[in-house]
Amino acid sequence: MDIVSSSQVSTFYGWWQFSVCLFAFLALLSIWYHIGKKQDDFGQVWLALSILCWSVSGLVEIVSWEPIGLGVHFKEGLRSVFSLLNSLFILLSLPWFRYLPKPFAPLIKSNFWPYIIGIPFVFALFPTLHKMFLASTALIISELDVYYALLTLFFLGFVLWESFVKRRLPLLGWLSIITIAVTLLAQIYKLLDDTINLLLFSAIFKTSLIMLFFALALSWVKELTETVIPSPHQLKLRFLKKSGWGNKDSFQVSMQGFSGNKDRVVSLTPALYRLFKLFAERRLDKTEGWLEIKPKNFDVSKTYDINDHNEIKRLIAALLDGLFGKQSWTKDKHFVPLKNTLFEMSEHRERRIRLLLPQENIALENDG
Repeated sequence: MDIVSSSQVSTFYGWWQFSVCLFAFLALLSIWYHIGKKQDDFGQVWLALSILCWSVSGLVEIVSWEPIGLGVHFKEGLRSVFSLLNSLFILLSLPWFRYLPKPFAPLIKSNFWPYIIGIPFVFALFPTLHKMFLASTALIISELDVYYALLTLFFLGFVLWESFVKRRLPLLGWLSIITIAVTLLAQIYKLLDDTINLLLFSAIFKTSLIMLFFALALSWVKELTETVIPSPHQLKLRFLKKSGWGNKDSFQVSMQGFSGNKDRVVSLTPALYRLFKLFAERRLDKTEGWLEIKPKNFDVSKTYDINDHNEIKRLIAALLDGLFGKQSWTKDKHFVPLKNTLFEMSEHRERRIRLLLPQENIALENDG
């Protein structure tokens, strides 16, 4: 009777996981198709694929493998493979997150990230496949997917917290921490081979994570609707100095990345154009690209790039006047976001500033 009851619970859980996760996969992919695809953001695709792995894992739970000559070890190994793929897809989605915790941002954004997550995946996958077909000689390595899941939860917890807090949604940040804790508990039950508690906590954490992924997607959509200024990696600059009638030059900057995907050309005064171009030239140099602002008690023998902070303010204001029209922009929704998109201050020296845009987003052609 107990065996039949346990089998019924597993079957019910398998059908629940298959149907709910399949629906969540299609819904999250639909959000990406309508919105994320236009933004060239594939983070939601990886998250959707991770949920699809749960759905297929539920299907594995439903299918009876004994009639086709495959035992329980094959079934457990197959579940472990999809668990590993689920963790891998979540880790692949992290570089697409807009907000990353500072200690891990350089690592997650680096070119080494696929190797950092891919090598442990391979080392966990091959022993798992070995167990599926040679169970009698591979019992020691049965829970490698749990250890890979712990690596995933470590990074995912920090990234979810940072994403929700930076979007001024702290309650969702705390809910994400609670969900990570429940997920860790489920991994412990998996190591202890406690089937009933494992199914219970797996249902809880999978449902919670799916809801958090949708909350994350909706918070991203909300941010898109509220944000007028594009992010640094979306904004592109092209400096244009053209000769006009009567040897009168025009100093213009083409800015691409705003809504509508059209170039917006802004005219600047010669002084502001030279300052903005200096930022771009320094950014394109092999050096760190910093410009130094003259301090109040300055060294008279030293030449400074910028006389005072007001030059930066005038430059940003002139850009906003050209983009949106005079008196058509506000400090909170336009000035501060554009300043944060264009420039960054040195963390160690308060009077050093540089252009934040990637080098490939800056062009000086036709500038003569």
